[in-house]
Amino acid sequence: MVVSLVVTAFWAMLPAYVPNNAAVLAGGGRPIDGGRTWGGSRVLGDGKTWRGTAAGTLAGTALALALNAAEPAVSGAVGTDLPTFPVVAGFGLALGAMLGDIGASFLKRRTGRERGAAFPGLDQLDFVVGALVLAYITAPGWFTATFTLPVLAVVLVMTPVLHVVTNVAAYLLGFKNEPW
Repeated sequence: MVVSLVVTAFWAMLPAYVPNNAAVLAGGGRPIDGGRTWGGSRVLGDGKTWRGTAAGTLAGTALALALNAAEPAVSGAVGTDLPTFPVVAGFGLALGAMLGDIGASFLKRRTGRERGAAFPGLDQLDFVVGALVLAYITAPGWFTATFTLPVLAVVLVMTPVLHVVTNVAAYLLGFKNEPW
């Protein structure tokens, strides 16, 4: 039961977990805020680009479609009926993850934090909140069937741990300038 819950939560969130990493790999390009400032600091900063947002959204959506193809084999291998993703749900999870991260960047700039500065709590869950909200908006029936309260609880506990592990790995591999 617990293993099934963790596997389902991880599977359902994969299209939201991948976009920010894909955005880092796509890197560069024109900043979304166009270099504008507000209150003496950048609105978002150079790290939030149109190219990264598009690449992240496309990567997450494409992953959702790939997971649909793999679902029968993976469900059979793990002994759990895993959800498939309507295209709008995959898109909602992916774009929502990007928008959540962009929102966190806005909040960081408003609180005087520089690009890359840690903001515990917000850094680990910003994209999750964005992904879940947009997935609910784009595919409410799928969302409520997939993200039951136990699955949501696992997502909220599992995600900060995964976030720390993947960010440290990206830092050690030279993809990030800081390990958070």
